[in-house]
Amino acid sequence: MRIDIAGFGRGGRDLPHDRLIEICELADYLGFGGIWFNEFHFQPEPQAYPSTLLLASAVLARTRRLRVGTSLLVLPLYHPLLLAEMVAQLHWQSDGRFDLGIGRGTHPDTLSRLGINPSQTRIRFEEAFSILTNALYDTATITTGMSWPPSDGPVGPLLKDQPIPIYVGGSTDETIGFAARNALPLLLSLEPPEAAQCAIYRRIIADEGLKDCMPCSSLSRFMFVARTRPQAERLLKNRYAALYQRRIDAARRAGRDPRRIGPPDLHRFRETQAIVGTPDDCTMQIATLKARTNIGALRLVFNGNGAFETEEAMDEMRLFAEAAFT
Repeated sequence: MRIDIAGFGRGGRDLPHDRLIEICELADYLGFGGIWFNEFHFQPEPQAYPSTLLLASAVLARTRRLRVGTSLLVLPLYHPLLLAEMVAQLHWQSDGRFDLGIGRGTHPDTLSRLGINPSQTRIRFEEAFSILTNALYDTATITTGMSWPPSDGPVGPLLKDQPIPIYVGGSTDETIGFAARNALPLLLSLEPPEAAQCAIYRRIIADEGLKDCMPCSSLSRFMFVARTRPQAERLLKNRYAALYQRRIDAARRAGRDPRRIGPPDLHRFRETQAIVGTPDDCTMQIATLKARTNIGALRLVFNGNGAFETEEAMDEMRLFAEAAFT
């Protein structure tokens, strides 16, 4: 199972950029497969890395083996022809180490600041995907009636026979169906946990006789690893409150009713969103997760998406890697 990391680079500018690069270099050295970065724009506190593509370029320049992915690049925000050129450039610069995770995006603040009608994000997403992939592997032209002004000439093929891994993230029937019908693997989220998304996906591919891309998909888990089981249990208990509060705060920022999240439930959190224990315990839980889901990649969140101390997260990355990659 490919084991990646995620969660770093989120939030404001408390973590110096050089320190983030050190984390990426450490992940490269320890043997993690890749690192994923989230895209957030126009937050109340200015984000350090609203552009995942710019950050990916910096990380790819300082690593040699580590893959870098976007989770997610919100397609409706971009002109797809320019985006195709940027994606092709990252593929070239990194010698093929770039993973493109895409999504529709529904954050109302982002859409309103860019003048995008929320009701148009679905069509913009699907049109942008078609234009982007055509520009990469064939030729693309924007025609009258699409979401962007028509183009006077074709673009592409920018890569032709050099495929870039493309993943789709989303929790709605429409987005999961889009991934299934385009034979694209999923980037499954922590919020909500993946069970409902997997059920929708498997129903669609069974009903329509589609290719099952679940073995190429990626899911995510919070990581609580320590040298002893009691220490790991204390980490879980002590950190859960901070993670729950982040969920409440995120719901408020997105304009959602936080009461829909429900009361804290440590047991359910552990069962559906966490890996907990010694390094050997954790590797066994990951093997069980792979056998149960048939998913081929896992994104581990050591820092609680910025809720936990960076130094502690790095120490836990080292501790886990000693058992997992040696």
